[in-house]
Amino acid sequence: MAEPPRVKGLRVLVTASTQGIGFYAAASLARLGAIVAVNGRSRERAEEAARRAGAAAAVAADIATREGVERLLEEAEEALGGLDAVVFNAPNVSCEPCYLHEAGYLDWEEAARKHLIAPGYVSTLYVRRLLEQGRKGTIVFLSSITVKSPMPHFVLADTARAGLVQLARSIALRYAESGVKAFTVLLGSFDTPGARRNISLLAERSGIGFEEAWRRWVVELSRLRRVARPEELGALLAFLLSPYSDYMNGSTVAMDGVMTSCV
Repeated sequence: MAEPPRVKGLRVLVTASTQGIGFYAAASLARLGAIVAVNGRSRERAEEAARRAGAAAAVAADIATREGVERLLEEAEEALGGLDAVVFNAPNVSCEPCYLHEAGYLDWEEAARKHLIAPGYVSTLYVRRLLEQGRKGTIVFLSSITVKSPMPHFVLADTARAGLVQLARSIALRYAESGVKAFTVLLGSFDTPGARRNISLLAERSGIGFEEAWRRWVVELSRLRRVARPEELGALLAFLLSPYSDYMNGSTVAMDGVMTSCV
């Protein structure tokens, strides 16, 4: 595999990164030389994840709360001596996989807090800091290809995070001349604890075995007949965080293993 653009010395905060896709992003960037801060709600879990990822710092903060977001950016900036980039990842909505008729008001509220309000407020505070400091910076929102090709059992998260495409574009349109970049990455499937939990629940509901469900709803959805690899995500993020992506500012990037024909 070709060597990705170097990110050595780049100070990067990855939110919700104690496991799953967030952890893959943090660990991959750390291996490529970035100075990474890992984030989780529990300090113990965040510190353990930082150790496993080879990250420089751990920040305990709940991104689903106003206070958590404010503390997150303050502590990450202090720990790393500044922030060159934020990779925003969000944890799963608690009830998912769940269908529309199963969702309650609090489920919708949780989805909005995690997948729309949190990235919006993170962006507000981070861009404000960059402007005050006269510095360049990049925000990458990790989303899902299912916002373009919906899966009904992820209706809450997909509805809430569909707005990230507009958020990234709006940031680029207003702040590109100040050196601020923003991107949305629409991800396909990864082999994560969260993905395995979701497929296990769907398999149980459908009365089939886990392996059959994994084949049907994960492997066979990709024309490549596999899940994404962590190093592929790391290489893409390294490119987006590098100057090579400057002319793509505001773009939406699909990394979905050809799961959908949507552009």
